[in-house]
Amino acid sequence: MPKLMDAHRLIGPVPFDDLPADPRPEMDRLGIDRACVTHTLSLYSGAQAGNEALFALDDPRLIPVPAVLPGDIALDEVLEWDVPLVRLCPRRHGFDLNGPTSLRYLSALTVPVAVELDDTDPAQLRALAAHLPDLRILLLNPGYRRLRAVAELMDAAPRVVLEIGTVNTQGGVEWLARRFGARRLVFGTGAPVLDDCGPRFLLDHLDLPQHDIDLIRAGSLEALL
Repeated sequence: MPKLMDAHRLIGPVPFDDLPADPRPEMDRLGIDRACVTHTLSLYSGAQAGNEALFALDDPRLIPVPAVLPGDIALDEVLEWDVPLVRLCPRRHGFDLNGPTSLRYLSALTVPVAVELDDTDPAQLRALAAHLPDLRILLLNPGYRRLRAVAELMDAAPRVVLEIGTVNTQGGVEWLARRFGARRLVFGTGAPVLDDCGPRFLLDHLDLPQHDIDLIRAGSLEALL
């Protein structure tokens, strides 16, 4: 059985919610071998504090995805991080994704960036891809109600890769795989803030060739990273 990688997971406490701080027991239960993780402090408190907590982890199963904040976290510091992916939170952290500071900052990165659709919008991402066509973008938590807009983005920006965890509409993932190829789709959950059993069930019931399913399970994410 091919290994399974989660492209979108959180670690740490969540304000006002009683959720597990450690993702590993649930990963074991669902058969998830490795996960890209961002610390919740980076989302709900401060990016720097969350990144420090993230880098204190010492488990090869947990791939650190620190948050970057253009103009606040020094670019030289970011370029020294030994990470395969970084996280952008433009709305949450209050910066312009296509502003001059962001574009200078992101143009210097050599790793892909991950961003939730709710933290930006397709128009901003199309503009970013036009400004920086070599930038690889992992779009997290797209949902299914905006699939047409997401498809237009993927048409315009061939280096955008999509997390499928919330594409929970009949045949939605299969439609994306036929249109763009499974190499542009990755498995992810958004857990524990979002449900992880639903994406796991979805993965097990995809009506796709096994090769495509293997790419979604891990191959596409490994290639991105």
